[in-house]
Amino acid sequence: MPIIEMHMMEGRSGELKRSVAAAVTEAVSRTLACSPETVRILITEHGAEEFYVAGQTMAQRAEQRRLAELQEQGK
Repeated sequence: MPIIEMHMMEGRSGELKRSVAAAVTEAVSRTLACSPETVRILITEHGAEEFYVAGQTMAQRAEQRRLAELQEQGK
């Protein structure tokens, strides 16, 4: 029984999560030649203060992008 764990930022709709789960289920069952009923998918969502890239939270990175865009617009 394949178990797929997905971690993502909060904010995606239930429809999007169902869509990705269906696509992943299809790909896994096809690739591993197993029944879709045996595929399990666990989605864990993380807030912007709990998800880090290069030592910075996503909230910090978003703020840096916002400031860079403002600087670019001010040129």
